[in-house]
Amino acid sequence: MRKAYCAIIFSFLFLSASAQEVARISGKPVSSKAFIWFYKRNHNGNGNASYRQLEDYLNLYLNFKLKVLDALEMGFDKDTAYINEVNNYEKALRGRKRTAAKNEAYTMIMDEYKDAVLMFNISEIKVWDKAQNDEAQLRAFYQQHKTDYADAPFEEVRGKVIGDYQQQLEYNWVASLRAKYTVEVYPERLRELAKL
Repeated sequence: MRKAYCAIIFSFLFLSASAQEVARISGKPVSSKAFIWFYKRNHNGNGNASYRQLEDYLNLYLNFKLKVLDALEMGFDKDTAYINEVNNYEKALRGRKRTAAKNEAYTMIMDEYKDAVLMFNISEIKVWDKAQNDEAQLRAFYQQHKTDYADAPFEEVRGKVIGDYQQQLEYNWVASLRAKYTVEVYPERLRELAKL
């Protein structure tokens, strides 16, 4: 009987915890609160969105989180330049906002900043530098997609080719991350958020 009670309590705790999650990446929860905060922050404070809008944005948010996870696994968070940049931002934020480090908004801002710097740093290596510095790959991409550029000479469309090649590199990178990590989305929680 005692085991049954424990099982019921555990199930209740698990369900209430997962009700606060909009997704999971390799078992790690993505909280609804953090997702909506991020959504509002990037939509001028407006949290009113349809299910479809939230679903589309969640997909982008999860891709962002996957890139951050990749950066963490590669040790980017241990880099002294990264640590210095985060520390300098934190000092500036504390001075400007006069906010305590225990404040929830402060914590979310710092988490967002840390993740953004990691994502930027890894994107620079995995996408932007490759597209800018690998002339042979860039020309090969151009040759494979020459008709997309109305057969214009490479030199005339180089900027567009770089942009398209970056998109392809990012698409491939995200696909590999989605294959590497398990991503679970909870559509019912997303529907609840769309109703709020």
